[in-house]
Amino acid sequence: MRSSSRARRSALIGFTRSKWDGYRIAVHLNNGNVRILTRGGHDWTHRFPAIEADAKRLGVGSPILDGEAVVLDEQGRPDFGQLQQSLGGRGGKLNSGAAFDLLYFDGHDIRSLELTAQRYFLRSLLKNEQGAIRLSEGIEGDGREIFAAACEHGLEGIIAKYKDSPYRSGRLGEWVKVKCVQSDSFMIVGYEHSLSARAGIGSLLLAARKGNDWIYVGNVGTGSNESSAEYLRKTLDRIKRKTPPIKYSGRRKNLVWVQPTLIAEIEYRAWTRDGKLRHASYKGLREVQDNAAVYDLG
Repeated sequence: MRSSSRARRSALIGFTRSKWDGYRIAVHLNNGNVRILTRGGHDWTHRFPAIEADAKRLGVGSPILDGEAVVLDEQGRPDFGQLQQSLGGRGGKLNSGAAFDLLYFDGHDIRSLELTAQRYFLRSLLKNEQGAIRLSEGIEGDGREIFAAACEHGLEGIIAKYKDSPYRSGRLGEWVKVKCVQSDSFMIVGYEHSLSARAGIGSLLLAARKGNDWIYVGNVGTGSNESSAEYLRKTLDRIKRKTPPIKYSGRRKNLVWVQPTLIAEIEYRAWTRDGKLRHASYKGLREVQDNAAVYDLG
């Protein structure tokens, strides 16, 4: 590396921002025409009407913003469950966007610029924005103190990056994630039927990826309201199968197996010694088009 490890550590501490819990999106604006693309390249413009409307008001020709679509609760914290319900208008126009990178600006590709220069252009673009698209503010200081403050305020964690880094796409960029609690994506492989639970779903059975196989990692209650539980049940029943897609030796009864196509975002505290999620909590469904990475056991 060109610089010393001490200098690089200082750079890492130098720029930190909150980890947003939502859908990664890129907002493309071309002379008033807006396209909102997911990480997987799917056009979700119609699913984020508030962000689309705000992008049209930016007053510039052809920027591309990289950010996260979120729904904030009353304390200003991202609520993934509300976001999932709001997609496609099921929960109203609740979505907003937290922008943290600017890829193109006035026809110029600025991905090769250092982060501090990119942020300068992004801040100038969003300086008057108080609507659906907001600047994801960065914080300079001791990363440990910022992380402690984020956890204290109930945020998912922080993300840090070297200040002299250019923009790099993909999951192998230089952003470093530090989470207060674990939150990852797992495949739903079945559910436990219960007459006393909402929509008859006692719990969801989850799996992680290992090579070409699905490995059972435990179950989780949905914690859903009545309408979202009914939607989940109908969706699951459309993909039922007779045989389990995993090796299962548990004692749970009344299990309904499904094709491994639905991805759930799960918050959890730790792993048990036998490879199961500890204190798991269901946050909502991920969309296939979001290209969410299912947890890989390696």
